[in-house]
Amino acid sequence: MQDVIERFRDVVIQIATPYSTGTGFYLKTPNIIVTNEHVVRGNKMVVITCKGMHKCVSRVLFSDPLHDLAFLEVPEVNDLPNVLIGPDKLPSQGDQVIAIGHPFGLKYTSTLGIISNTEHQLGDIRYLQHDAALNPGNSGGPLVNLRGEIIGVNTFVVRDGQNIGFSLPVAYLKGALKEYLPRREEVGVRCSSCQQISFESDIEGKYCPNCGAKVELPSRLEPFSAVGLAKTIEDLLEKTGHDVVLSRRGPNAWEIEQGSARIQIAYYEKNGLITGDAYLCRLPKENILPLYEYLLRQNYEIKGLTFSVRNQEIILSLLIYDQYLDSDTASRLFQNLFEKADHYDNILVENYGGSWVYEHEE
Repeated sequence: MQDVIERFRDVVIQIATPYSTGTGFYLKTPNIIVTNEHVVRGNKMVVITCKGMHKCVSRVLFSDPLHDLAFLEVPEVNDLPNVLIGPDKLPSQGDQVIAIGHPFGLKYTSTLGIISNTEHQLGDIRYLQHDAALNPGNSGGPLVNLRGEIIGVNTFVVRDGQNIGFSLPVAYLKGALKEYLPRREEVGVRCSSCQQISFESDIEGKYCPNCGAKVELPSRLEPFSAVGLAKTIEDLLEKTGHDVVLSRRGPNAWEIEQGSARIQIAYYEKNGLITGDAYLCRLPKENILPLYEYLLRQNYEIKGLTFSVRNQEIILSLLIYDQYLDSDTASRLFQNLFEKADHYDNILVENYGGSWVYEHEE
């Protein structure tokens, strides 16, 4: 089982949009990334990253709302390994499976479960029911058998259902690939009404050329544009030299990479709070007292920033209330957070025995 999990580590993709985060997986033979349609819905471009790929923008090539499938473009330069798609034959009840993904924005997790039902039907589509834990962010990831074959695409869970998850059987994915790939030079969409796939050159306006139902061709969507205070925050990020598109991590959330540190920025509209949390290094396993003393001294000396420890991780934080947000002042505060995060990360590792959090992902 561990061999299977390691085999997928380089091909399971983390996906982020201005609306949500999710998971996808790379298929080498068609050279395409597979995910759920609901993960990328409303976007013509999304941000992708994985262990073997630097963070970049990817185009949505195909949207299939009927089966909740989508295909993404793969960056030209990549050296990702090959994984296998399993046979069309459904697994049996009691078979062990592994669900792999990036839940809650975490980096690569896997959960073991068993198939409990292969006959769950929703409309005309049959799903695999299993108890491998699926959480927000897992959507679009692979469901894998113990031979390392992809047997499904993780799609949805029953809320408060005690690990009742559902995955689209791989036969539907194979069918979608077979229909899309002959015209892969064009962006396509499946009509939920007549179930036919149409391509850019087929569609005039926003309607299916076969049945007249409304369809949403990804390439004709308007690019996302932030509004209100989110727009102000994105302007500040640009002013400090960061790529806003690559930084988006769902509604009112951004992630900035500064050297060896990663900074999570969020805006909570309900209480008007803007937070910047720089996740630095992990606590050392021994001789922690000198590090604690150093953090306490720094909390006394630095202005506008605060050190804390959460689950063995050292965090440097900034808090701003939106009613006091001044563009110039906020720009200086954010820039100070970014610079200090990378500065302190190195000191805590090199001088106090902390361990890198993200080193293994580079």
